[in-house]
Amino acid sequence: MIIGITGSFGAGKGEVVEYLKKAHDFSHYSASGFITEEILRRSLPVDRDNMTAVANDLRLKHGPSYVVDSLYARAQAAGGNVVIESLRAPAEVARIRELGGFVIGVDAPAQLRYDRAVKRGSEKDAVTFDYFLAQEKREQNPDDPTKQNIFEALKLSDVVIQNDDTLEVLAQRIEKILPS
Repeated sequence: MIIGITGSFGAGKGEVVEYLKKAHDFSHYSASGFITEEILRRSLPVDRDNMTAVANDLRLKHGPSYVVDSLYARAQAAGGNVVIESLRAPAEVARIRELGGFVIGVDAPAQLRYDRAVKRGSEKDAVTFDYFLAQEKREQNPDDPTKQNIFEALKLSDVVIQNDDTLEVLAQRIEKILPS
């Protein structure tokens, strides 16, 4: 089985992945990790703006589903159930479906997501709440399939889970929507 995960920043995509790994023995392939590798190769600072710019550049140069295709190739070599996190563009959601997969969207209220991002302490998340919201607005690119558009990817998900409660509630919500 292949599951793609998309969602807004700080929504809890990583928590969904951890649950799938522990409860259902999924192997995890990270788009963020893949993009971070490329950022480091280019000797750029790892921050959200560079994550977006480099991902958009990779999609422009290699095609809208390049990141997913690269991760899927790695997953195929390993075999088993696979979760690919985090889909950031509508073409990536479409590609997971073409591969026979299922896409879970994860969302939460903006203030909660921001608080989680700050608590995470990642350098790429070190911004003010207003800047956090401005980044989200900038990342909506409905007319260009090679650019990041997380909110459109969320709309295209097979199901969207609200992650606004405890981890136990999140686990229950995941179990309710998993394909059999």
